[in-house]
Amino acid sequence: MYDVVENKPRTKIAKHCKEAGLYRVQKSVFLGTVERNRLDELRLNIESLTNDDVDSVYIFPMCEHDFKKVILLGQAFDKKLVTDEILSLFM
Repeated sequence: MYDVVENKPRTKIAKHCKEAGLYRVQKSVFLGTVERNRLDELRLNIESLTNDDVDSVYIFPMCEHDFKKVILLGQAFDKKLVTDEILSLFM
């Protein structure tokens, strides 16, 4: 999940997330399973693109057990962005 001020780095971050195999569930929220070494690489890429003074990035690692406890309220996903594969994780 991120809040990045500048368009260019924000676009690059989204690209890196997709390349890592994450799925976009909101405009600035990605979800998925990433191997530990790939997560480290993703983190380094994102760190190189963000400005610590104005940008925010949150990475919430979760085991499958905890992920299944996630509670969705209201319009939890942007339905134009979410695939059936992501929806099946919550059903």
